[in-house]
Amino acid sequence: MTDYAIQQVVNALSAGSLYALMAVGLAMVFGILRLINFAHGDLMMIAAYIAVFCLGAGLSLVLSLPIIVIGTVIVGLLMERVAYRPIRGAPDVAVLLSSFAVGQILQNGTLLTTRLVGKPQLIAFPSPDLLNGVVTLGSITIPKVNVASFIAGIVLLGLLSLFVTRTNLGLSMRAAAEDLAAARLVGIKVNRVVATAFAIGSALAAVAGLLYSVQAGQINPYMGFTPVLKAFIAAVIGGFGSIAGAVLGGYVLGVLEVLVTSLAGIGDLLPAGSVPPEIRDFLQHWLPSGLASWRDAVVFVVLILVLLVRPQGILGRRVRDDEL
Repeated sequence: MTDYAIQQVVNALSAGSLYALMAVGLAMVFGILRLINFAHGDLMMIAAYIAVFCLGAGLSLVLSLPIIVIGTVIVGLLMERVAYRPIRGAPDVAVLLSSFAVGQILQNGTLLTTRLVGKPQLIAFPSPDLLNGVVTLGSITIPKVNVASFIAGIVLLGLLSLFVTRTNLGLSMRAAAEDLAAARLVGIKVNRVVATAFAIGSALAAVAGLLYSVQAGQINPYMGFTPVLKAFIAAVIGGFGSIAGAVLGGYVLGVLEVLVTSLAGIGDLLPAGSVPPEIRDFLQHWLPSGLASWRDAVVFVVLILVLLVRPQGILGRRVRDDEL
């Protein structure tokens, strides 16, 4: 059971890292523009297709990764420049609908492209050798992609923390997040700050898209919806608009999902005689194996509870009436 518990902890940290990488991109853009960019998940999808092209062409992961990141960042910057900058300051509903429209354009554009080149809608992902296989630690086996997800999440989020606290551009981003109009008045180049936020968010989505695709084993033009929905939930739980909150929310969500999955059917996993029969019967009755299929429902229940108890999220701050 100890080995099982350790493996579940690693799975939780791996899933949390992916959610955090996605949630940070959403939180950065929302913090500055108050824009919920639901097209952010489609950047993850674009990264996956670029990865298929690069890896399918025989390039190694080391050579493919810069191409994947740069290509995704270019798409993210075009998204900001063409779709969002012209309507900056428009009503929130108009901006939100624009994000859905951008997502549909990216999805259908990708679908059309795959058909033109004779590819099926569902494509098997060519997992690179560096992310294949498992790491064995005694009796514990951990997929390499899970280890890579955790390490990538820690390293990239650590670098992001240094960027926003130790560089002039990062400090400008924090100032713009506090008050965009005031930041413009003191000479901060708002367009540059916003473009930087989109670029960083796109780069993080590119890494998350690669790792997510390796775990899924296949990709399609609509694969970004579920991850962006989970990232949105993570950002809300942590405190929407807060980078630290998005990171915390990502790991909380990862732990919660793995906890529900691992507890499902735990009564059947316990060796006979290891616990009193009454406890075993209780666990089998209240934590059946079918509970795993309710994982997403449990996540939404937790989201509702967080909003009821602390609407601004764990690390979020309350908005005053004069800020609305």
